[in-house]
Amino acid sequence: MGASLSVGALAASELAGAGWSGLAATVTTLGAALLAIPLAQLADRRGRRVSLSSAALIAAAGATVCVLGLSVGSVVLLFTGLGLTGAGTAASLQSRFAATDLASATTRGRDLSLVVWSTTIGAVAGPNLAEPGSVLGAALGLQPLAAVFVFPVVTQLLAAGAYLVWMRPDPLLESRRLATLAEATSPSHRGSDAGLGNKTLVRVAIVTVSLSHAIMVALMSMTPVHLVHGGATLSVVGLTLSLHIAGMFALSPVFGVLADRLGRFPTIVLGQVLLLASAVITALGSHQTAVVMLGLTLLGLGWSASTVAGSALLSDAAPAAQRVRLQGRSDLTMNLAGALGGAVSGPLLALLGYPGLAWTLLLPVAAVLIAGSLGIRRARDMELVT
Repeated sequence: MGASLSVGALAASELAGAGWSGLAATVTTLGAALLAIPLAQLADRRGRRVSLSSAALIAAAGATVCVLGLSVGSVVLLFTGLGLTGAGTAASLQSRFAATDLASATTRGRDLSLVVWSTTIGAVAGPNLAEPGSVLGAALGLQPLAAVFVFPVVTQLLAAGAYLVWMRPDPLLESRRLATLAEATSPSHRGSDAGLGNKTLVRVAIVTVSLSHAIMVALMSMTPVHLVHGGATLSVVGLTLSLHIAGMFALSPVFGVLADRLGRFPTIVLGQVLLLASAVITALGSHQTAVVMLGLTLLGLGWSASTVAGSALLSDAAPAAQRVRLQGRSDLTMNLAGALGGAVSGPLLALLGYPGLAWTLLLPVAAVLIAGSLGIRRARDMELVT
C-alpha cells in the first residue's frame, strides 16, 4: 500500500495533469471506506480468514488494474484501480481488530498495537520502491510508474495466501466457539456485561478514532506544501514525513501497554494532549523547520495513542453480537473523516495560512475530550443504575 500511495499522485498527474494528483489519495481512501462495511459483514458471516484474504485479493486486482491503466494511458482505469487498492487499507485496519478477537481484556491494547506497529515496515519501505520500480519496469517492458504497482500485486497475493494457509483456527470464529462453550458450562456468563456491551463508550471510541485521524490527515497533508513554499528542500520534507510516520507506528506497542495498564480513556487523553501540543507548536513555530519536524512527530504520536486506545475501547465496549459490524462502521467513519480532513485542509491553508490551519485543529481535539468525558460519566451513571 505504501508503494501504491507514493506513486498514485505522480501517476494521476502524468495521465491527467497536476490538478488531478490530489485525487489519487482521496480515491484510495474512499475505496477503503466503501469496502469497510462489506468486508466487516463478510467477516461476521465467514470469519476473519475469508474477509482478510478477500480484501488482499481485491487490492491485488486493483493494483493490476493500475498497471493496465498506466500501460494504456487510461486515467479512468487508474482511478478505478486505486479505489480497489483501498481494500488493502481496509484489510490493515480490520487486522488490528482481528488481533483482539482472542485477546484477554488485560492484553487487548498491546495485541492490537503490535499489528499497528508492523505497519511501520511497509510505511517506511513503500515510498522507497520507486527506484526499484524503474529497474523492474525495464526488465518487464513496463513504464517505471506502472512497474511500481507490480510490488503491491505480489505482496497482496502473498498476504492472501498467508491468511488462507496460516490463519487457522479463525480467531473470530474461535472466539465465538469459546463464548458459546462458556455460556453452556457457566450459567453466570449469560447476559454478562461483556455480551451486552456499552453503546455510549462505542460512540466515544468511534468519535475518538475518527476525529484523531482527521486531525492527523489535515495537518500532515499540508505540511509538505508549507515547507516547500518556505524554501525547504525535498530531502527535508522527506525527513519530516519519516519522523511523522515513525511517530505514528514505531511506538504503538508502548501506547498499547499504557492502554492496558492505565486504562483506555487516560491513554486517549494522552493522545489528545499530544495532538494539542502538535497543533500549538506548529502554529507558533511554523517558520522554523526544526519546530515543524517536532510538531509532526508529536502529531504521529498523538494519532498512535488515540487510535490504539480508541480501537481497544471499541473492542471492549461493543456488544458481542454487533462487535464486528461496529468495527466496520468505525473503519468507515475513520476513512471518511480522513478524506474530509484532507479535503478541507487545502482551503483552510489558502484562507488562514499554515498557523491558522493548525489552530483550527484545537476544535476537534476539544470535541474528543468533551465527548469522552461526557461518555465516561454517562457510562458510570448507567453502571450505578444497573
